[in-house]
Amino acid sequence: MTAPVRPRPRPAPASLRIALIASARHPIRDPFAGGLEAHTWTLSQALRARGHEVTIFAGPGSDPALGVVEMPFRTPRISEAARRDTSMVAPHWLAEHHAYLQLMLDLSHGPVRYDIVHNNSLHYLPVAMAAALSVPVVTTLHTPPTPWLESAVQAAPYCPMRFSAVSDHTAAAWRHLVPAATVVRNGIDTRRWHPGPGGEELVWSGRIVPEKGAHLAIEAARLVGRGLRLAGPVGDPEYFETCIRPRLDRTITYVGHLPQPELCELVGSSAAAVVSPCWDEPYGLVIAEALACGTPVCGFARGALPEIVTDDCGRLVPPGDCAALAKAVESTTGLSRAAARRHAESFCSMEVMTRSYERFYRSVSA
Repeated sequence: MTAPVRPRPRPAPASLRIALIASARHPIRDPFAGGLEAHTWTLSQALRARGHEVTIFAGPGSDPALGVVEMPFRTPRISEAARRDTSMVAPHWLAEHHAYLQLMLDLSHGPVRYDIVHNNSLHYLPVAMAAALSVPVVTTLHTPPTPWLESAVQAAPYCPMRFSAVSDHTAAAWRHLVPAATVVRNGIDTRRWHPGPGGEELVWSGRIVPEKGAHLAIEAARLVGRGLRLAGPVGDPEYFETCIRPRLDRTITYVGHLPQPELCELVGSSAAAVVSPCWDEPYGLVIAEALACGTPVCGFARGALPEIVTDDCGRLVPPGDCAALAKAVESTTGLSRAAARRHAESFCSMEVMTRSYERFYRSVSA
């Protein structure tokens, strides 16, 4: 009698050498300037944990634990005569341009040190100069179409770039120019974003800029008669001083730009997270963070929100309708916090995102 033939174990996929291009302007450091920086930090950590060699190119002041290769963000000295020229742009625009230009030149001229280059920035030069590199280059589409990125895709007769998009909504918005973007939704570390006990007050988190609509969250909280705590960096000081600060009082408070552990405690101790965008949100990382904390979401059905928020973990209402948003708060706070957490783990976790990126990288570099 012959022994049964045992299948040979499949070898583990080889690790990849990945160059991850991040923001040259904002450091990859907690507290993060925005969702893009938080996403870059999480992705780099997750890829390394799975055995990949990741080199991050980012702005000065990034988390030292990431081993970032800093892009030189130097504001050029421009004469008064040049400043008066009609073509003059903001100084930070020039600094970013030269930082990305130097990086792409270095990657194109030096020895081949990477298997794939992942452009996780919003800048156009990594797209426009992708053809100059001898290794595959991919770009994640984090925003709706912009003129600079659209023009970069068309800079050469054939764009060698492969694209991913953070949501079906974002992929559809780019389909006129990028017909086959691979959807890889952003994920969060569900170990760092842990469940909280809930509470009575509502929470709003994110960059405080007009398109994020914090003023509408305040209006909805007042209509429903609940307290609201706002957290996040002030990206537009004029908007904050005009539309937010005058509305603050004993029940509507701004708690500042919090580090991740403190933000997790804030969100987890809230009855519901209010998400009130005034634009078509490409993804909405604050939704994933809230759900991981077990906090259900009440928001406007704009952009990618309907892809993430299900009836088990939130309620969505027509965009801009603060009365409907206020009315939906009570039913949202009654939803299961355990169900919200389960949805975060199965749909928008770091593990789900990283496996998707690995498949995407290997399909490009094969």
